Order: sequence, then structure tokens, then C-alpha cells
Amino acid sequence: MSNKIDISLESLLLSSATEDNNEFIPFIANDSEMQIESADIPSPLPILALRNAVLFPGVVIPISVGREKSLKLVREQYTKDKLVGAISQIDAKVEDPEFEDLYKIGTIGQIIKILEMPDGSTTVILQGVKRFVLNELVQQSPYLLGNITPVEESKPEPPATDYDAIVSSVKDLALKVIKLSPNIPNEASFAIKNIDNPHFLVNFICSNSDFQNEDKQRLLEINALKERALTLLQYLSKEVKMIELKNDIQAKVKFDLDQQQREYFLHQQMKTIQDELGGSPTDQEIEDLRMRAETKKWNAEVQAHFDKEIAKIERMNPAVGEYSIQLNYLQLMLDLPWNEYSKDNFDLKRAKKVLDEDHFGLDQVKERILEHLAVLKLKKDLKSPIICLYGPPGVGKTSLGKSVAKALGREYGRISLGGLHDEAEIRGHRKTYIGAMPGRIIQTIKKSKYANPVIILDEIDKIGKDFHGDPASALLEVLDPEQNFSFHDNYLEVDFDLSKVLFITTANNIGTIAPALRDRMEMIEVSGYLAEEKYEITKQHLIPRQLEAHGVEKSQVKFPKKVVETIIDEYTRESGVRSLDKTIAKVVRNVAKHIAFEEEYNTTLSVEDIRKILGASRFQKDLYQGNEFAGVVTGLAWTEVGGEILFIETSLSPGKGGLTLTGNLGDVMKESAVIALEYIKSHSNELGINPEIFEKWNIHIHVPEGAIPKDGPSAGITMSVALASAFTQRKVRKSLAMTGEITLRGKILAVGGIKEKILAAKRAGITDIMLSVENRKDIDEIKDEYIKGLTFHYMETIDEALEFALINEQVKKPKKLD
Repeated sequence: MSNKIDISLESLLLSSATEDNNEFIPFIANDSEMQIESADIPSPLPILALRNAVLFPGVVIPISVGREKSLKLVREQYTKDKLVGAISQIDAKVEDPEFEDLYKIGTIGQIIKILEMPDGSTTVILQGVKRFVLNELVQQSPYLLGNITPVEESKPEPPATDYDAIVSSVKDLALKVIKLSPNIPNEASFAIKNIDNPHFLVNFICSNSDFQNEDKQRLLEINALKERALTLLQYLSKEVKMIELKNDIQAKVKFDLDQQQREYFLHQQMKTIQDELGGSPTDQEIEDLRMRAETKKWNAEVQAHFDKEIAKIERMNPAVGEYSIQLNYLQLMLDLPWNEYSKDNFDLKRAKKVLDEDHFGLDQVKERILEHLAVLKLKKDLKSPIICLYGPPGVGKTSLGKSVAKALGREYGRISLGGLHDEAEIRGHRKTYIGAMPGRIIQTIKKSKYANPVIILDEIDKIGKDFHGDPASALLEVLDPEQNFSFHDNYLEVDFDLSKVLFITTANNIGTIAPALRDRMEMIEVSGYLAEEKYEITKQHLIPRQLEAHGVEKSQVKFPKKVVETIIDEYTRESGVRSLDKTIAKVVRNVAKHIAFEEEYNTTLSVEDIRKILGASRFQKDLYQGNEFAGVVTGLAWTEVGGEILFIETSLSPGKGGLTLTGNLGDVMKESAVIALEYIKSHSNELGINPEIFEKWNIHIHVPEGAIPKDGPSAGITMSVALASAFTQRKVRKSLAMTGEITLRGKILAVGGIKEKILAAKRAGITDIMLSVENRKDIDEIKDEYIKGLTFHYMETIDEALEFALINEQVKKPKKLD
């Protein structure tokens, strides 16, 4: 058996050596076809089994001969007719092939030369002569001998234009393969260009192309040269695509390697320069972290955790992404104020003065802060309470936090919870996540630089909840004085003490706060301001602030009391002072424009000036409209923008006793009307009403301003009085307003919003107010100057209320009810 040394196009430049001096002589392939007739080919013919080569007619190839049978065959035949039957093995691993191990189509080859190579191996130069079919093997030793039948190749008849075109395409692709392959010398292209015989060119390229042995054998077995050329064209096209793809991949890989090697080289140079300058920045950075850690006041547990984390960063390569994450984490630990507290100012008189200067009113809140300071001064250590300020917008809940921090001498921080729906915003993200960061609590502590700041948790009633978690539940740990001494942030990974932080939460509607969370807070109501309070706030705070914000001197504009009251009554309607502040700003801007244009204007503003600047009145103050009609009663209502008076009108018309309610009433007010009617029916005898009337007259209850929705549990007593007045045709006491809810048993229940309702009544000119006995405590909490001129009548049952509210005087034209 023989082995092929190289079956690529490099075989075009073979080397041969003479037996005398072993000099290498270039061997050039010849495209001339050997003229050997079939009659001159002996049969049986010695068979040379080839492991990794296929011999084609007319082509010269070198064969490395290694097996004893093959060596004996070529040396013996070289001395005779030099003809052998070269045929490929099906399996190259078979050492002693038999008939079944050989392909059936081979090529008769003529031994041109035998070369003894310097390494001791033997190389035989063969030139293909003609194809043959192996019929059988007649001898196995000392070498293979087989009966053969020569096979002629089918050549196209001239003129073979299409065949020539195919051969030309084969030639072009072969040249392209040589050009793209880095392992094939460019000299091979000259050999192909110099081949004129198209038949020899096809066989030559078949033999020397880098195909699989099976593919070459398949080409050899094709009789027609034209068909063989077409098949070769397909193989070459595939080979070109494979080489182009391989070259593209290698080019990309080489570029990546070159870039890495360049960066590595630059890093090494940088490291050498840094060492010469006294060490690398990374080492210096870690050393700085260690030095900062020596000044921290953390406990042994935190110290051990820090040592573990800094040891981890020392083992990291600064080029990896985890290095920066670890560095940020260590810097956060060092930036946090572990057991570092600002000194509280225990001058209680100063604290009270600060609170009074910054906020007018809010006596209950101020008293609670001063109590906390007093206990802290005496005990020196107190877990900070959780205060929740709730009330309508614009009453100063958030800004109160700044005043508290100022009074205590502490740092101030604010966290807006409105719309918060991700629990990680409170507890932080774990470090393993991309973009992880600590929660807002820890971030605020870090900014304040002390572990005992005043932190406002704004809009706690507007926390959301979805698949990200429940932030309200996460706040349970933050706002519980029994737990927050060991608050756990997912990013920080170690507990942090929040017990010295004074948390103040704010809310508009405490009904939306989770019960468990509400239970952990001390609820303090911040109700709306009275008109008198708004005037003082405007005079002491809003006007000076807006003058300073707009660059206007105090001497350049004056706000008389009548002007301020007009702005409050006719251009704002709110519990707080936010809209009032914006309205004052608009007036000051107008003054600033006159000053900037050097125009004349009234230094002391008048009501007429205000109407020119702000336009027509936006709101009309509700006034008492008298009691000339039976069935008309004045009630008191609470709204988000403060208290208001409302009129409940009742009329009767012939019918079958139906009840009609109009005025955009809610379900609660409708139920109050039904309860009031049922009570009047059940007590008709006491009121002097004929029971048959209820079946002959329809009842219509209307609350004016139907475009405004109205609801709430405070109109029961008002509707009862209105119905009783309509059925008895007795007028209601003059200048009387009332509020309260009722039961079927006739009991009058307490209601809320008393302060705002009394304000509305006083503004409307009411002198007498009827309330539940249980609301007496609310009146006691209001300052005397705010209720001056008002008389309060406390009722326990509906009978008492009707007895007081209805007078015996009937309307001028009484309506007879049968």
C-alpha cells in the first residue's frame, strides 16, 4: 500500500532527488497524454492499493510507499514494463486489503521514477495512463495481482462550445482557490494557466484539489468528461465558499487577539509606570478605604463584614465589571453615619419660637413636638415616635418637617411615597442585580450624614401595590420603634439603626392607609385654616415671601386687610393656603411689572385694583337666605376645601306619597332622607300631623347646585327638620344652621369637620348652630376668638331638635294639608 504525501496544488512543485548526490530537482507536470493501447496492458496486472490518493489519467502524482508488498511491487515493475494498477482503498485503515476493501474503478499508472528520500522512506512518481475496472484479485502474495478491463473516457465531440465554457469556469475557480488559500504557493497558478489540453486540465484539477478521497473517487468513476467537469465545478464552488468563510472567521479572530494583546501590553506598561511612581491607583484606593474604615464607629459585626468585603475586592481584577460594584458597595458602607448623631438643641423656648415663626396655628402639632423635646431633654435617650400629620392639601404638613428639624437642630430629609409600588424602593435591591442600589431610607440617611435626621415620608396614603411587592408592608419595619433599631436593607446586607430617626409622615386620607401601618403611627389631624388664620398666614408669611421672591420692596406695595380678605373669600376656596399663595404671587408679579416699566400704580392696593388684576370673583360667599318658607333649612357641610353651608328644600304636592330626591346626592344622604321621613311618619301624632297626609302628598327633597356631588353622614338632622317644617307648615328659627346624623330611634350622632363647618356658618352670617351633644368637645378645642358671636345648641334627640328649631309662627299663606 502507498500513502500520498500532498494532494493539494502544491504537488505541482514536487522535488525529486538523484541517486548520486541527493540534490532536489524541481519536477514539472506534463499535460501530454501517454499513448498506450489497451492491447499493450497486461492482465492480470499488479495492483497498487492507495490509502489517501486517487490517480487520474494523464496526471503525475507522488506516492509514498511504506508496506512491504507495495515496495516489492514497484521495484519489480520498475525493472519491467513499469505499469501498475493504482486503485484506492475504501477504508484507509485496512493494512492488508482484499477485493472487498478496494474500489472497483482505478487508473493504470506508469512508474516514472522511484526516489529514496533522506528520511529513509520511498516515494514513487506515477503518471496516470487509462482507467480500468477491477474484475477480481487472482493473487495476494507477494503483492496483489488482479484481472482488469481498461475503460475509455468519453470525450465531447468538437466543436464542444459548452464543454469549453465549463472547463474555463473550472479553471477560473481553481485559480480563485489558489488565490484564497494561504497554504498554496502562487506558482501553482502558473502551472494551471499553462495547461492547454482541456481534458488533462479537468483531471489535473480533480487530482490536486483539496477534496475528500470519496469525492475524488466519485469524479474518477464518471465516464463522460463533460459530466465530470460539471461535477468538479460544483465541488470547486463549494470549496471557494468554504475558504472565504474560513478566511473571514480567521480575520475576525486575529483582530480580537490583536486587540487583546494590545490592551494587555498597554496595561503592563501602565502597571510598570505606576509602580515607578509609587504604586497602582487600585492599591491606593483600597488602602484609602481601609484608612477611612479606621475612623468609623461601627460595631464588631459590621467591622467583620467590612473586612470580608474588602478582602474580596483585593482578589478581583480591576478590569472586570464586578470590581466597580464591589467598590461602590464599600464606599456606601463608609459614607453611612454609623452611630454618628447630631447634637439636639434642648432650648425649648427657642424651639417654640422657631415653630411659631414658621407656622401660624397648628397648636396641637407644635405641642407634640415640644413634648418630645422635653422628654428627650430629661431622659437623654428616647426612641423617636412616628408622627402622622393628616389633613387636606396645602395646610403645611410637609413644610412643618423643616421647621421641626430646625427646632431640633437636626438634618432634614424628605422621601416622596406618592405612587411608589416597588418594595425595593424601601428595602433596596440585592447586589447581584444589575443597577442595584440601596433603598430610599438608606440613601436619605447617607445624604444627611447623621443617623438621627428628621425624615418626612410624604403622601404615605398614596403608596401603590402590584407584582413588585407591597411597599406599605416594608414600611412596617421602618415605622415600628420596636423593630427599626435593626433595619435590614437588601443592598447593605447588614442591619442599620433607625431608632434615633424622627419620622414624620403625611397623608390626605387616612382611610387608604393599611391598618397595620396606621397602628404604628401617632395620628395628628391638621385641619383647614379659618379665614382669620389665613389672614394671619398671608400677612406674616405669604406676602413677605412673595415680595422677596419677586424683588419687590415692602415699601413699594401695601396689602390692606380688606384686600387680603377679598382675595381669601372671592378668589380662593381651599382648606390650605396653596392657591392663596399663588394668587398673592400673581398680584405681586403685576406690581413688579409696573415697577420695571416705571409706570404709575397704587402703592396701597384697593379692592378695585385686585379685581383688575385677578378679574371677576371666582367664588361667591354663601349667605344666609332667611326663613320665609316652610321646609327650607340651612345645613353645614365639610368639603376638601373647607366648610360650606347648604340649603335643603322640601316641597309637597298632591299624589300618592312618593319620595323624590334631587341635587346629585350620594347614597349616604339618600339613606338619611329615608330615615328622616320614616321617623317623621312614626312620630306624626307628637308633631300634630295627620297620618293620612303621607298617602295623599308626594314629597320632593332638593339640595341646590345639583352639578356638585354631595354625600356624607351629617345631613340627617337637617332633613328631619326640613320634612317636619314642610308637613307642619311651621317656619325654622331665624339664623339657625345645623349638622348631625340620626338613627331610627331618634338619637342625634356626632359628626366630623366641626371646625370647618363653624367657619362656614360664621362667614355666612349664621348666629345659632345646632349640634349633637357629643360634639361639645370639638367646640371646646376651638379658640374663643374664632367662635365669637356664635351660640351653640347641643341636642341629644330629634324631638329636642324639632322643638327648638320649629317655631309656632306659620308662613304668610299657609297651605292647608288634609
